Amino acid sequence: MATKSIEPEASSDYSGFDSRAFTLHALSAWPHMAAIIDHTLLKPDATRDQVLKLCEEAVEYRFACAMVNPVWAAEAQSALAGTGVPVGVVVGFPLGASLSSSKREEAVALLRKGVRELDMVISIGMLKSGMNTLVQQDIQGVVEVAHDAGAIVKVILETCLLSLEEKIRGSELAIGAGADFLKTSTGFSTGGANAVDIALLRGVAGTRCGVKASGGIRTLAEAHAMLEAGATRIGASSGIHILREMGAK
Repeated sequence: MATKSIEPEASSDYSGFDSRAFTLHALSAWPHMAAIIDHTLLKPDATRDQVLKLCEEAVEYRFACAMVNPVWAAEAQSALAGTGVPVGVVVGFPLGASLSSSKREEAVALLRKGVRELDMVISIGMLKSGMNTLVQQDIQGVVEVAHDAGAIVKVILETCLLSLEEKIRGSELAIGAGADFLKTSTGFSTGGANAVDIALLRGVAGTRCGVKASGGIRTLAEAHAMLEAGATRIGASSGIHILREMGAK
């Protein structure tokens, strides 16, 4: 039976975030853009050498974080120790269909390894089933342990699988659970980020949390479009290409 005791508020016109000013700053110099890109390697066949190279690049370009799969968390943390570049790791990835207790335990184990950014996938099927209480509790279980450790949580909605109402409701539940960012996509489903969804998520979030665009962002023009729509973080495996379009070497 669907659990619906938590009813998210209807979407309102949350104002205050200046996407134009944020975009102009990000585009003013490539280091500013690098500072909002999660340098990402989540392929299942990624090797240790590739992960270490990702970390080297994250330090060289000063990306927002190096985003890897859980199995590489310790390697990445060792490589980035003392550099000021945090390790980001996915949780419940890519389906979001793990037990809530498993997501929480995974988060705890990763935080103990020094991870400071967790990108978790919501329970998509539960959201579509109207099980709002369980969806929010699922997110909150990860958020609580992350915040206790001084880490942040980006909640992946997988927008390509959701209706308009589900995107709004999922966003409100994530924010209610304490999410630091709403995130569009895993990059492993039927679609990635688009400006329409980013604008929708920003409209719901207002100034309450960040919005991360991820999935299929490969060029500066695509990143620009996401920022103009309201994104404050970009997840990409093509971050260096984007920076080189801005003049980075």
